[in-house]
Amino acid sequence: MTRSYSPRIGVLALQGAFQEHVAALKKCGACPVEIRTAKHLQGLNGLVLPGGESTVMAKLLIEGDLLEPLQTLCTSGIRVMGTCAGMILLASEISGHRLQPHLGLVDISVRRNAFGRQINSFATLLPVCGLNQPEKTVDQEQTFVKAVFIRAPVIERAGPAVSILATINNAPVAVRQGNILALSFHPELTEELSFHRWLCNI
Repeated sequence: MTRSYSPRIGVLALQGAFQEHVAALKKCGACPVEIRTAKHLQGLNGLVLPGGESTVMAKLLIEGDLLEPLQTLCTSGIRVMGTCAGMILLASEISGHRLQPHLGLVDISVRRNAFGRQINSFATLLPVCGLNQPEKTVDQEQTFVKAVFIRAPVIERAGPAVSILATINNAPVAVRQGNILALSFHPELTEELSFHRWLCNI
């Protein structure tokens, strides 16, 4: 079945691996919009917060008066996906960095660089459950996806409203709270499109 429209999906384009998300969204038939100012947030059907340097992103969000407009957009009901640094921006708490500015929209505490430095990067086949299920309903059927971890954060605490979709060594690395998906890893660096399809609601 062919969609009659292409969803407009914003990709925060201040810093980090945003071009790879743009390419993945195009493969899903979406119309990506690179977000650099608040005016670019109008008329979006979804939003990506990409990987990169979370401290740099937070600084640029504040300098560009984008932090509050992004918070408002993310709470409007559109689907949001944060990967790696994007997960850190979405978290309610950043372990050891409580003063770092962030959006605070997902009830999780994250620890930055939990898997080590760049040299410790790795890829793995990760079992994921319940991506397309209703909130707080996680099915038992697992889908294996290729996940790339680069200086990745890990979730140390997840609140009761958070659905855990995937773990490594019992630590959550993929969660969803309502309309917001937060991933420790980089699906945009592989051919894996299931997360971007979820974002596009297809």
